[in-house]
Amino acid sequence: MDAAYKRVNGDHQPEAEPGALALRKRRGSYLEEETNKSGMITCIFSLKEEVGALAKGLRLFEEKGINLTHIESRPSRMNKEEFEFYISVDSSCSQAIDEVIDCLRTQISGHVHELSRNKQKDKVPWFPNDIQDLDRFANQILSYGSELDADHPGFTDQVYRARRKEFADIAYNYRHGQTIPRVEYTEEEKATWGTVFKELKTLYPTHACREHNRVFPLLERYCGYRPDNVPQLEDVSRFLQSCTGFRLRPVAGLLSSRDFLAGLAFRVFHSTQYIRHSSKPTYTPEPDICHELLGHVPLFADLGFAQFSQEIGLASLGAPDEYIEKLATVYWFTVEFGLCKQGSEIRAYGAGLLSSFGELQYCLTDKPKLESFDPEKTSLQKYPITAYQPLYYIAESFEDAKEKVRKFAATIPRPFSVHYNPYTQSIEVLDNNQQLRNLADSISCEMGKLCEAMRKME
Repeated sequence: MDAAYKRVNGDHQPEAEPGALALRKRRGSYLEEETNKSGMITCIFSLKEEVGALAKGLRLFEEKGINLTHIESRPSRMNKEEFEFYISVDSSCSQAIDEVIDCLRTQISGHVHELSRNKQKDKVPWFPNDIQDLDRFANQILSYGSELDADHPGFTDQVYRARRKEFADIAYNYRHGQTIPRVEYTEEEKATWGTVFKELKTLYPTHACREHNRVFPLLERYCGYRPDNVPQLEDVSRFLQSCTGFRLRPVAGLLSSRDFLAGLAFRVFHSTQYIRHSSKPTYTPEPDICHELLGHVPLFADLGFAQFSQEIGLASLGAPDEYIEKLATVYWFTVEFGLCKQGSEIRAYGAGLLSSFGELQYCLTDKPKLESFDPEKTSLQKYPITAYQPLYYIAESFEDAKEKVRKFAATIPRPFSVHYNPYTQSIEVLDNNQQLRNLADSISCEMGKLCEAMRKME
């Protein structure tokens, strides 16, 4: 059987975020900050490994009269041609350091990560402001990647582990805007895919929701979904963008809840590219490409489901840690293991179900308990991660679930609202009158088009 696993971590793994985080605006972007009891300001910046680069950077601090109290260097983990420098200065230099950071970004480095300022009560966690910001945390995986746990089916298979490293390297080197590298899957990998593909396809007509069944033939026609072929992420990503604006991004392993959900806010789905071990084709302790392409992708091509998923992502931006946990649980019981009503029947729309032959059959029997989806209640529900779910939540429809999630999001304590701008692929923080006027103008324009269309139809 397929193991149930946790893409967005809940109570068994810590968030991969430092200390108490804070929010600080500069020219429309947000920088990550951590409280520092000593009153120091710390930041990391990267420089190309070339003669005079560090001297040029330090000269900026000297010109502003800023005394560095600490400096460390290390090879960059993001770019082998760069070095990262960790510095500390006294907080009394706050205004001057702003000017230096801007100069580092525009004149020298372009990569500056501010870590800490003095503690303020109204600070909230950092979140990506622009779609390129996803590059900052895409490699901060919590588990798996090229390293496997001792109970993983491929743990003692050195060939499989080397193959996993190849996939991890692709994800680690990927940056937004690049073409996702194509992979030549082995005959063994294609055979594993084929086993999963053929078994699941027999169940979809009677167990999957109509949205999944509507899209699946299109994936077969345009994206190479066949028993003898593992589709390429780039092909599938382009298809999704043409349908709903969603896109795929390769990832080496499991991200934290906060980071994974933030991707959904930009209609970006972090997808694995490796495949489960051939010794157990119907089992995987982690998300693999079978789970992503057979479970998740068909629904991301549906407009209603795509917007529902993005609503969860938007609700996570700047949310306190305890609410991230709640949103991750809502995600688990909907996008991963959700059921929905369709006419007089109940069908599966959760990817964890649609990619598991055994649990897809089990979830529609009389064995599990079924309850109506209510985010307030669902967000507090505990669940197993290595067995079939004893409880599933049923949504009346994607639209109904989306509206309930939207109301739930309104209860999250953050001092602003957010709006996704699809034209700039950025998050607009609605915390001033000008931002509200801009949004109102945009809505008014769209409403005008709607009214005009309705008049013409009449």
